[in-house]
Amino acid sequence: MKSITIHNMEDRLDAVIREKAREKGLSLNKTIKLLLKDSLGLNSYGTDNCREEFEDLFGVWSEKDEKDFNKKVKDLNEINPLDWQ
Repeated sequence: MKSITIHNMEDRLDAVIREKAREKGLSLNKTIKLLLKDSLGLNSYGTDNCREEFEDLFGVWSEKDEKDFNKKVKDLNEINPLDWQ
């Protein structure tokens, strides 16, 4: 793989790239590579982060949703010895 350096990047461009990286939870390097692939049409067969492609189908749980779910299924993680007699 090749490495490249970008000189004299404008502050606004740097800020936008950093914000996108924060939003996606990715490194700056990975974010820049994804942005380049997208702009050049090289991501037509998917991205490195498939989660985004499926979020609209499955949704996203809040922390409260996750806690409620785990509370409701907690007893499924317990083994009752009487069930095995």
